[in-house]
Amino acid sequence: MDLERSKEFCIKVLNLAKKLPDTYLGKYIGGQITRAGCSVASNHRASRLAQSKASFVAKISIIIEEADECTFWCDLIEYEQMLNDPLLDSVKQEANEITSIFVASRKTIQKSS
Repeated sequence: MDLERSKEFCIKVLNLAKKLPDTYLGKYIGGQITRAGCSVASNHRASRLAQSKASFVAKISIIIEEADECTFWCDLIEYEQMLNDPLLDSVKQEANEITSIFVASRKTIQKSS
């Protein structure tokens, strides 16, 4: 996956967070999904500079966790009926795809050990 795609995901997540209601719950979930979405992009960038295979796998593992967390927050937004916007589906789909991509990458790297 290229860096541009993870940056675009981060931007989508930021735009989604901006659309959440101005309530305690909206602000809380907005902060959580923002943190997770930005972490995907920043850790993807950091993985490119990993100094060892173990460091690379650790960064990829963080990306997997954070992308999956974005899916969780999207599910919660849906469950709470906080937002009816196609952007929510787009972020959720992209988070699932990113999770799958990096799970496959991690498996490939770990097999080559």
